Amino acid sequence: MKKVLLLLNKIKLTPSQQRIFFLLLSKTERRKVEKVILEKIGLSLRQKELFFQLSERKWAEEELEKAKKENIEVIDFFSPFYPSLLKEIGCPPLVIYVRGEKESLNKRCFAIVGTRLASLYGKMMAEKIAFSLASLGLVIVSGLARGIDTYAHKGALKGGLTIAVLGSGLLNIYPKENLTLAEKIAEKGALVSEFPLEEPPFKKNFPQRNRIISGLSEGVLVAEAPQRSGALITARFALEQNREVFALPGEAFSPLSKGTHLLIKEGAKLVDSLEDILEELNLNLKESLQDVSFLSSEERKIFDIIDRRGVSLEELILKSKLAREKVMKTVVSLQMRNFIREITPLCFVKVR
Repeated sequence: MKKVLLLLNKIKLTPSQQRIFFLLLSKTERRKVEKVILEKIGLSLRQKELFFQLSERKWAEEELEKAKKENIEVIDFFSPFYPSLLKEIGCPPLVIYVRGEKESLNKRCFAIVGTRLASLYGKMMAEKIAFSLASLGLVIVSGLARGIDTYAHKGALKGGLTIAVLGSGLLNIYPKENLTLAEKIAEKGALVSEFPLEEPPFKKNFPQRNRIISGLSEGVLVAEAPQRSGALITARFALEQNREVFALPGEAFSPLSKGTHLLIKEGAKLVDSLEDILEELNLNLKESLQDVSFLSSEERKIFDIIDRRGVSLEELILKSKLAREKVMKTVVSLQMRNFIREITPLCFVKVR
């Protein structure tokens, strides 16, 4: 059955063909499925020719052997390892290729996506929110793209696990500048793709893979996005899949905030603290927000300096002996996780 699904994946069924396939599959004996598929799901002449050509030259067998050599697992729709949430969406992939920890796909996942042309603010917030949520046990899902995706993965790796869903085959990582990052993700999470191993990053693949990003996740946060952004496609898929959609507000007149502000106007949950996400998803993790065992060494150092009367940013830099940029990032992380709050400009106190 897996070989048949690989062949159908390779010839690229349309969404309508795939829906007919699943409908027929529920009424057909497995041993007769290939004959029924070819006769009844409406394959074009070109698709039928390609199916038989690939079958005759044992393409599926070669693909499985190649995957095995590269430590990549091919998980079909009927495998017990196929993600349960992904099965629920309207057009789930017939097979997914996974390199890394396949078990992470069935853990509680949350997606963080956004523009490739991210601002410093967008990158910083994506990284900090991803780190905080990963530290609390959520697996962070994103698309390995430049910008927001990259920083979401980096933040998650510091705190826990992350999944990257690609718009190319797993033996054709894109963008090339994220090859090292991809290796780290395979070690602490998973690389995932529905596309054959060596498929190039065709433009049409990226909107298609976005349904998997949202499909794996209980919710999707758009961290920063202009009005025309692939991240908004992910948000639309999330709504269709009955997932929660969140948006991070940005500068009022910035083009990079137009998309997120539009989502907020349309009903997405505005996020200005981690609790906004945790409450909406009914996650019983709020007690962990004040657990200092989740803090990194830099966060613990800054947290210990801050008292209940108020400490300025300059004093934090002086006493911690950390670089200004590091202190500012750490302060933002502690604020997002509700450890500290700003009482006057650049003056902070412990929440409790």
